[in-house]
Amino acid sequence: MTTIHDPNIRGFASDNYSGIHPEVLAAIAAANDGHQVAYGEDAYTERLQQVFAHHFGEGVEAFPVFNGTGANVVGLQSMLPRWGAVIAASTAHINVDEGGAPERVGGIKILNVPTDDGKLTPELIDREAWGWGDEHRAQPLVVSLTQSTELGTLYSVDELRTIADHVHGHGMRLHMDGARISNAAASLGMPLRAFTRDVGVDVLSFGGTKNGAMLGEAIVVLNPEASAGLTFLRKLDMQLSSKMRFVSAQLIALLEGDLWLRNASHSNAMARRLRAGVEAGIADGSIQGVAFTQQTQSNGVFATVPDGVADRLRESFRFYDWDAARNEVRWMCSFDTTEADIDAFIAAIAQETSR
Repeated sequence: MTTIHDPNIRGFASDNYSGIHPEVLAAIAAANDGHQVAYGEDAYTERLQQVFAHHFGEGVEAFPVFNGTGANVVGLQSMLPRWGAVIAASTAHINVDEGGAPERVGGIKILNVPTDDGKLTPELIDREAWGWGDEHRAQPLVVSLTQSTELGTLYSVDELRTIADHVHGHGMRLHMDGARISNAAASLGMPLRAFTRDVGVDVLSFGGTKNGAMLGEAIVVLNPEASAGLTFLRKLDMQLSSKMRFVSAQLIALLEGDLWLRNASHSNAMARRLRAGVEAGIADGSIQGVAFTQQTQSNGVFATVPDGVADRLRESFRFYDWDAARNEVRWMCSFDTTEADIDAFIAAIAQETSR
């Protein structure tokens, strides 16, 4: 088949827009010869367990799945009885961007808490952490955090430890949506274990797709006492891959060396370059009417722009509105975003805001 898209089109809509990292693509090809046992009894999925143990410590277990929504829904299901509920930020992916899958597929009540920066605190958690034993209320038994958050912000290690201690003190469990966990590790300058298992996270959704994989995430059980039934739930929820070796091979390619960190560090650096370039334009007057709404701590930049600017920019660069009512936009960088991409976008922002 010949290429039917224009490979020169670039954008800042999502880190899902990028292709597959060449090293990941090579890993898929390397896993392709011959036959391997289906449904996870293959050499690659066995090796993946060792790779995750290297990053998170002995005793963890990884369950490859197709996508992030699947990882979240199946992982949370394994942490809850039928009457359980999950406390999450109002901006959380499980609350906003998963099409009701936690509720409709998982049967999970989401108790969402408003937050300006995408982060929960013990005080915010306590707005919904109540009513245990009340048969009229879905029981809050899990708290779900996102690292890095949907607003591009990060929890520090101390914040996570405080939250974990608070959650466990209530008898609840702690889940982490790590769709962009590699970006968080790169920004924090810490190993993956330091802000997950070591601070008290019980179950983790580990993201690969946004960091150079074709598809594939993993549910990583960090605390076996916090999760049950994943072997059955993964199949029940249509997340069991028959040719699992190809999902596992991608995660091995990312995690066995430092590709996961190289990719995330690069996308973070491109977001910093974008912000710095716009800030410089604001300072010298070449960019007008743009203001940032969140800290840029991973690979996303959030800003407000003047009326009409977003639509004009989208004629050349795809990106999404975050809050259209106040002209807030989200600009995402990827492992394959180049300095030339950033510089061209900054120039376009300057041109459109100075009209």
